[in-house]
Amino acid sequence: MFRIDAERALVQTVDFFPPIVDDPRWFGRIAAANALSDVYAMGGRAVTAMNLVGWPKELDLEMLGEVLAGGLEKIREAGAVLCGGHSVVDAEVKYGLSVTGMVHPQRFWRNGGARIGDVLVLTKALGAGPVSTAIKREKAAATTALAAMEQMATLNKAACEAVLDLDVHGATDVTGFGFVGHTCEMAEGAGLALQVQAAALPLLPGARELVRDGVTSGGCARGKAFYGPRVRIGPDVDPAIANLVFDAETSGGLLLAVPEAIADAVVRRLVEAGAPSHAIVGHFVARGDAPLLEII
Repeated sequence: MFRIDAERALVQTVDFFPPIVDDPRWFGRIAAANALSDVYAMGGRAVTAMNLVGWPKELDLEMLGEVLAGGLEKIREAGAVLCGGHSVVDAEVKYGLSVTGMVHPQRFWRNGGARIGDVLVLTKALGAGPVSTAIKREKAAATTALAAMEQMATLNKAACEAVLDLDVHGATDVTGFGFVGHTCEMAEGAGLALQVQAAALPLLPGARELVRDGVTSGGCARGKAFYGPRVRIGPDVDPAIANLVFDAETSGGLLLAVPEAIADAVVRRLVEAGAPSHAIVGHFVARGDAPLLEII
């Protein structure tokens, strides 16, 4: 964040990645929504965006046009303006955005702002990692793939705007470090511990079954290796959930730390805004000797 004056601060973010779905238009939508998400995770609004493209010289440029058209859909939906971009010849397709947003310098959301007693609200279902992997392996049912693509392409704009005037103590979005990685970040930043109810976690259709069949992305193993020592998972937690929470997410939902007293109002606002999820999944407690994250 870069402060301009007493009322305005800039939020700068950039994100791009290779295709995670086969359809170029959907890939453009998802990559753009993912890049825009960091602005909403700070309680900001997107203002401008620039395309970032890596494209193999042997691929049809009409396909690139579809990718860019999908991205433009999301930029316009965000209320932002496309100001240009940059492309390079690359061995692998890559697409994303550099985004500039605006936020009030005294009212932006910090990822480490949670307080003891706050509850944690999640605004999108988990499972994009295994479903995206299944799409690549041609193991995803059409309905499963479509549900995941629609959610990944959903902006976090409505969820953000629905609670802007409420007392949000901390926030982030769930992306490449997975649910475990981003919740650990929130708890550690606040100097607290977090207890999560596995049964409360919303899941994309078919995601649990895919994990049970051994379908996870490479991010799952990396997440376990890095975050595993900081996490305790209860013996009654479904093994599929115990794996899924470590897997990488793409264009995931917002994680909102809010006082328990306003939790019902937050949920009601998210429902009215049409957020994909509005689940209260855990609560923050004093650190003490507790693990950073406990899933029970």
